[in-house]
Amino acid sequence: MSNKLRDIIDQMVRQDYATDAGRKMHARMQRIVIDGDASRGDMDIRAKILENPTLAQMFLPASRTEVPIAGTINGRFISRRIDRLFTDAENKRVYVLDYKTDTDRAAFHDKYVEQINEYKTLLRDIYPNYEIRGYILWLHDFSVEEI
Repeated sequence: MSNKLRDIIDQMVRQDYATDAGRKMHARMQRIVIDGDASRGDMDIRAKILENPTLAQMFLPASRTEVPIAGTINGRFISRRIDRLFTDAENKRVYVLDYKTDTDRAAFHDKYVEQINEYKTLLRDIYPNYEIRGYILWLHDFSVEEI
């Protein structure tokens, strides 16, 4: 087998592994609920989430996962799923959280920022009197980046 073919196959295997790992981590994140003694999901992940108060509120029982959203931005139809959405009616805020499993933040950062901004734009139509805040949760180190 040529080196070029071997490189292509190796790259495909790495990509499949990364995609599968990302899918599994997203599934684990969907099951997390922070609710005192009634908390659910992976205990280690919950502990990491609880270290960040901004992040912790997005995992309260009222938060929703895999929220479908669609609309038109600049004449272009967009249909997406928000990893986690939390609406704070008391303070008139909506929090959008998107999970990313990449270890190289720079690789797709612009694309991810655009994605969060699309969510925020679409949500402004749904929640016109609310402040919309968007975040990326980098799962490799559980750091949170506000967009």
